[in-house]
Amino acid sequence: MSVLNEILEFNHQFVGNKEYERFQTTKFPDKGLVIVSCMDTRLTELMPSAMNIKNGDVKIIKSAGAVISHPFGSIMRSILVAIYELKAEEVMVIGHYDCGMSNVNADGLIAKMKDRGVEDSTLDTLKYSGLDLKKWVQGFESVEDSVRNSVELVRNHPLLPEG
Repeated sequence: MSVLNEILEFNHQFVGNKEYERFQTTKFPDKGLVIVSCMDTRLTELMPSAMNIKNGDVKIIKSAGAVISHPFGSIMRSILVAIYELKAEEVMVIGHYDCGMSNVNADGLIAKMKDRGVEDSTLDTLKYSGLDLKKWVQGFESVEDSVRNSVELVRNHPLLPEG
């Protein structure tokens, strides 16, 4: 049985038994907080438990390494929506040690892309369209510096309100 079929079968029972009812809340974060966190599977339950976060308390935006790489990308858009439309008042960026993005080597990652069928012509098209692919996929050496960079991007964003 495929993972998708397992999920669908479980979901059918979950909905049938109305197990979703204990998770019902509003779309507004009770603690007024939006968190940018890493997509690391180890953090799925660990981070909320370690922070006493319950369903409905916060907005959580996940990205590889908790990195906000572009001031007008989807992560920043999500932060802006959380603040202006969903009543969030604070933004927190949470990185962690032993992150999969730490020390990701751009050349190695691009080589894996090629091994899985991405053609050089595609990479050339990206290069000529202005995307610095190596910079875009490069990991980081210091989680502290990475979090600091993302926080500064948020803190200095021209579309965020004061404070």
